[in-house]
Amino acid sequence: MDVSTDACAKNAAGVVAICARRCSLYTCQRPRPHPHSFLSARRSFLVYMIPNIPSNSRWASNGVTVAGGHERGNATTQLCNPYGLFIYDDQTMIIADSGNHRIIEWKMDEKNGYIVAGDNSPGNRLDQLNWPTDVIIEKETDSLIICDRGNQRVVRWPCHKATAQGEIIVSDINCFGLTMDDQKYLYVSDTDNHEVRRYKIGDKNGTIIAGGHGKGDGLNQLNYPTYIFVDRQQTLYVSDHDNHRVMKWNKDGNEGIVVAGGRGKGETLTQLSFPNGLFVDTLGTIYVADSWNHRVMRWSDEAKQGTVIVGGNSWGGETNQLHFPTSLSFDRHGNLYIVDQLNYRVQRFSIE
Repeated sequence: MDVSTDACAKNAAGVVAICARRCSLYTCQRPRPHPHSFLSARRSFLVYMIPNIPSNSRWASNGVTVAGGHERGNATTQLCNPYGLFIYDDQTMIIADSGNHRIIEWKMDEKNGYIVAGDNSPGNRLDQLNWPTDVIIEKETDSLIICDRGNQRVVRWPCHKATAQGEIIVSDINCFGLTMDDQKYLYVSDTDNHEVRRYKIGDKNGTIIAGGHGKGDGLNQLNYPTYIFVDRQQTLYVSDHDNHRVMKWNKDGNEGIVVAGGRGKGETLTQLSFPNGLFVDTLGTIYVADSWNHRVMRWSDEAKQGTVIVGGNSWGGETNQLHFPTSLSFDRHGNLYIVDQLNYRVQRFSIE
């Protein structure tokens, strides 16, 4: 698939929206990486920090912009259709700046980010990316692992070299989201084959652990899986994008369990509309970016409906609004960070 020309869709208000299966209508060119671009030497986590968040927690209704927010563009103060987000050490964000075909590091409270992966333009060389949609840090190898979606590959990229290039670790996969567990297994969603595969680093084929039975809405099927999350028990959670639901797959399970949505596309508290970014806390509470409803939802364990924790005030660029949120994460204090894609920014909502 050529992600630079594939069709985009309109939301209910008639405004062009970038849904998770599709691309931007444009691309943003940019200068070469900053000569001192590198990741901090301090890394505390291999996978996501999972904070203890009380079930009755509330967040500020107004967010603060912590990255981007200066319209669409390719300057290091700007983002262009960002997708994935990884936070480490509470001080640094790593953002898949998809429309700029780069990964950008952004320190908290700084005005500029620094390019840490990607070249001048979309391409398939080892020093280039093409529409990256997700990124994590692998502590053991001091590397980024990047879902290089437009090139249908997963690449490992050294953190400490400003002029580095990537190494292909998984090829020929229409990847969208990825994560890693504490046993060093890599999980990758495949939107073409409607499945999630698990890889031991160095394994080229992987093992199907969710979906893999063709496109569909059965409990053993997925329909365009995007972002994924795995907990310490190797339980997998999948944003089943075109089924408008979140699925939970227990380790070695043959089918999944619907844990959020699954009642068709809609905006009621029992529904989701093209879900994307996903996070599960230590209580099993699910947080999901409900992209086409421009909100973030919380679903407690075994709940029949969710609650809106931020957004949900129609689409827009005000501090209490989102416009197609695509990814989310928390710091260790429980503050919520959201990639607000079509406002070209990352918003922080402080826990109260």
